[in-house]
Amino acid sequence: MRIFLSLVILFAVAVGLAVGAHLNPGNAVIFYPPYRIDLSLNLFLVLLAALFALLYAVLGAIRSTQQMPARVAAYRREKREREGNRALRDALKALFEGRFGQAEKAAARAAENPDNTGLAALVAARAAHRMGQGDRRDAWLAKARDEQGLKTARLMTSIELATDGHEPEAALAAVKELSSSGTRHIHALRLALKANQTAQDWPEVLRIVRLLDKRNALHPTLSRRLRELAYDDLLSRQSHDGESIRRVWAGIPAEDRVQCFVAVRAARVFNAAGLHDEARAIVEKALMVDWDGRLVRAYGESAAAVGTPALLAQIERCEEWSQARPGDPDLALTLGSLCLRQQLWGRAQRQLEHALSEADDAAVVREAHLKLAQLHEALNQPDLAAAHFRQCALATLL
Repeated sequence: MRIFLSLVILFAVAVGLAVGAHLNPGNAVIFYPPYRIDLSLNLFLVLLAALFALLYAVLGAIRSTQQMPARVAAYRREKREREGNRALRDALKALFEGRFGQAEKAAARAAENPDNTGLAALVAARAAHRMGQGDRRDAWLAKARDEQGLKTARLMTSIELATDGHEPEAALAAVKELSSSGTRHIHALRLALKANQTAQDWPEVLRIVRLLDKRNALHPTLSRRLRELAYDDLLSRQSHDGESIRRVWAGIPAEDRVQCFVAVRAARVFNAAGLHDEARAIVEKALMVDWDGRLVRAYGESAAAVGTPALLAQIERCEEWSQARPGDPDLALTLGSLCLRQQLWGRAQRQLEHALSEADDAAVVREAHLKLAQLHEALNQPDLAAAHFRQCALATLL
């Protein structure tokens, strides 16, 4: 329909022009002495239109000729951009497919385009790292250093690759540079956590774990395990000095002090330093929050000196607990060990035998047999003592 209407309009215009030209009796005279040219007005108008079209075409050709170098340069630039973008896509595809050699080659082609140099260098650095080429990886990262707007991406990549390559110094240097730029998003904190864990900088690990916990960005199991590792290192590092142990313990938040692993580890460190009273206090506070067999056994390891009121108070405390938890083998073992230490032979034997009857843990069985063997030795009953020593050895082998 549109074509038909266009034809109708074209014919109408042609008819109009033909009628107008037929009814136009005008003339045009051109004088150029000694010449005179007479033309009809219609022909003059046609020649004038043709001259205008010719001049327009000539000027257009001149302008196109002048613009030709710029258009050729633009075409070549667009072609390089297309090829660079295609190479960058190929590099990403190969990287995700695990074809790291192809990924690095494609990234090298993509880096020829100045707009893609930074991103291509990061892709090539990852590919080189996966192939174990540390020197090439560092060279690509250095190439991305001068790119504007890619500082955070470069540092994040550097931290991740250095941590994965077990290079804690390089990873921590990148973490420091990233922190100085004010970047604090969750993935950056996770990478910093991994880098500091690799470097075994446990105080910094604790700080980052707390930050991630506030944002609910760390799984509770992982958070608990990292805290355990950190506190184990911090407490073990100061295990030779009582004052240092107290300072470290004072720096641990109250909510972490009552965690089972932390309390058990701290109790052992305090016991090793001869600070049994403080060890018992730590375990008692933790047991008030969460009952755990490891805490109960640590309480027994924190026994006071023989014949002291503190030891009797421990025994009474365990008896109170045993009334509330009559079937607990760990508590029975601990109470029996304390009674044995206080030379309460009958009570010790009953509790240790009760622990044997209720225990399903090889460690509890082994410890109960050992304590019973010591008890029978003290009572001058060598046959019974030998029998329990044999049972202890068997439990150890199992």
